[in-house]
Amino acid sequence: MVKVAALYDLIIFDCPPNATTGTLKVAQASTCIILPTGLSLDDLEPSILLAHEFIKQGVLPERLAFALCRVGDSEIEIAEARHYIQRAGYTVLKGAIPEKIAYRRASDEGRTLTETRFPSLNERSDTVAQSVIDYLLTFPYADLSLYSYDILLSTP
Repeated sequence: MVKVAALYDLIIFDCPPNATTGTLKVAQASTCIILPTGLSLDDLEPSILLAHEFIKQGVLPERLAFALCRVGDSEIEIAEARHYIQRAGYTVLKGAIPEKIAYRRASDEGRTLTETRFPSLNERSDTVAQSVIDYLLTFPYADLSLYSYDILLSTP
């Protein structure tokens, strides 16, 4: 993987949400890790445990960020999830991707999350995508100025 990484400016891995040997190797070789999570404790707790495991294996905490995905309509529940993650010592990206049929339909049609038929949903996914880019640009050697943010999000 490290040999291949030298050939590319940006590689996105979609790994299982548990600490397998492969997941740990990807995490250790990555510039940053974005962990998508839902709002329930059943989603948050294993995600936080995975982040803790990455740190135990040598991944720096500042290389980890969480993205809230498949969220409901409750701003209170979203705020509680953000607080839970931040209390655990991690960054939470701006925005949240709601659980909506339109996102699945866009994916089924080969479109990104910013290309649904609903401008308000496109704005919400755009906020998260821009937050991913802003986060990546905090790393001194990251230069994503030539990339479209649309490639950074897939259906949660």
